[in-house]
Amino acid sequence: MSIALLVRHGHSTGNAGGLLSGRMPGVGLTDRGRAEVEALGAALAAVPVVRVVASPLERCQQTATALLAARTGDLVVETDDRLSEAAYGAWTGRPLKELAAEPLWRTVQSQPSAARFPDSETYAAESLTEMATRVVGAVRALDAAVEAAHGADAVWVAVTHGDLVKAVVADASGVHLDQFQRFVVETASVAAVRYTAYRPFLLGINADPARLGSLTASSGHAADGEATPGGSSDSAPGATS
Repeated sequence: MSIALLVRHGHSTGNAGGLLSGRMPGVGLTDRGRAEVEALGAALAAVPVVRVVASPLERCQQTATALLAARTGDLVVETDDRLSEAAYGAWTGRPLKELAAEPLWRTVQSQPSAARFPDSETYAAESLTEMATRVVGAVRALDAAVEAAHGADAVWVAVTHGDLVKAVVADASGVHLDQFQRFVVETASVAAVRYTAYRPFLLGINADPARLGSLTASSGHAADGEATPGGSSDSAPGATS
């Protein structure tokens, strides 16, 4: 029942260029992105994070490093390939405006579970279902390891990519992958998930950095994972939360 903070990397050169960066090398943070992650690092500095795990791609490594730069202690950035960007294959590096004219684009938007990206000699391809299975399995496994090592109230960070965060949020919300495009995940944003014996709890998405401390301190459920009447741990029954 530890808490996973899912951080999308900061604004990147690919974002600035309107490209589907995928696993293309050399895509780092822009000045805007560096400012975003610096601010997020300052907001997270007071949160007792016990582990930081990141995608191997440059923009996520830069984001994770910036988060740790604002902290004291001996945490290091761990790298996990399972948090890497979706394998977009032949779509990698192409302008989003151009991709929007492809027939597959409609499937990606309306039925993501049926979307598989075209193969490329340069870049691997996978389906969005394979991506979702990969990242949800990784986050759940990492979360269980954090709880086993640090206890039920531990907080840890996974730095990854927008579609991967949306896949985890959809799973935590109990909705089918075909609905995951309904979620918006901003650059350098945080989504907080707490897994329990009964169900995951989605504690927040695009969370206000100023609220991160209270978000991780109050999860809205009893110790055994049962939902607390009233909707949060400090609400009276029937109160709006």
